[in-house]
Amino acid sequence: MALVMKYINIMNRYMDTHGDPRTKDWPMMSSPFPTLAVCLTYVYLVKVLGPRWMENRKPFRLQNTLIIYNAAQVIFSAWIFYEIGISGWLTGHYSFRCQPVEYNNNPRTIRMVHACWWYYFSKFTEFMDTIFFVLRKKESQITTLHVIHHGCMPMSVWFGVKFTPGGHSTFFGLLNTFVHIIMYTYYMFSAMGPQFQKYLWWKKYLTTLQMVQFILIMVHAFQLLFIECNYPKAFVWWIGMHAVMFFFLFNEFYKQAYKGRKSRPEKLRKEDEPLLANGHANGDCQTTEKKLLNGHANGKLMANGSSSAKSSNGYSSSSNSNGYKNGAVLANGVNGHTTELTQRKVK
Repeated sequence: MALVMKYINIMNRYMDTHGDPRTKDWPMMSSPFPTLAVCLTYVYLVKVLGPRWMENRKPFRLQNTLIIYNAAQVIFSAWIFYEIGISGWLTGHYSFRCQPVEYNNNPRTIRMVHACWWYYFSKFTEFMDTIFFVLRKKESQITTLHVIHHGCMPMSVWFGVKFTPGGHSTFFGLLNTFVHIIMYTYYMFSAMGPQFQKYLWWKKYLTTLQMVQFILIMVHAFQLLFIECNYPKAFVWWIGMHAVMFFFLFNEFYKQAYKGRKSRPEKLRKEDEPLLANGHANGDCQTTEKKLLNGHANGKLMANGSSSAKSSNGYSSSSNSNGYKNGAVLANGVNGHTTELTQRKVK
């Protein structure tokens, strides 16, 4: 234990020496361990504790909550996008070719530093995507891609805010918040109900947009390996390799969710519920239930009081002298296909 504490103290001294003094005393910025603890707690909550707690409970219906949450995320992402853009990228002050970090206290520079911290904070608010899945018992949507994407992002962004709050790497935040504006807009409309589904034909293009985002981030980051630029090469690799990892994860997801469906029978493809962007579509809270009723009598009355009937889909039903008849009900609901045999009194 003493050895562990020794290395922690060495790390903290390194952070104090090389970290940006402007963010040193900001919330969660003094040490990486609080952020790491929150990320690990998130993984345990959504993969172990949450599903165990919901195991014998009915899923929560959170339609209004999801609409409000996704609308708030759209507004929050749009504000961060504006702050990062107005502080450099969209005003011509920042260079897409090479942009060193500015460590002065100029108001515009400090505005960018604040935008970086709020972008870091937004990665925690996105944990709610997964928590809503747990509460709604959407275990199939809590994919490996989803958990990796959400679980490691706060830790990744923390290092940027601690050492390089501004400069070249903030291009990542600019693109990412733009994508999230579109993504959470989709989720918001999806949560509003099935009447909006006809307007959401473009959902698979969200994953494509994510992959394009990562390609742009890779090109933007790795170009500094071939030119002279006063920007830390360690962060070039840090940002670039994150983009590479997420590109391949999202590409694999895209092939499984969309291209793989083309080789499946049409009936199964229609039943698919493709996941989106960070591995899910958190707004889809509506379920569809179809019932096929059989037992419409279309026969002749027999002398002994029984009738033989056949419905248009091939199911048959009969009624005897006690006045009851059997009808088969086929229900196609959320949990699969179930057949229910009911008896109805013939009046």
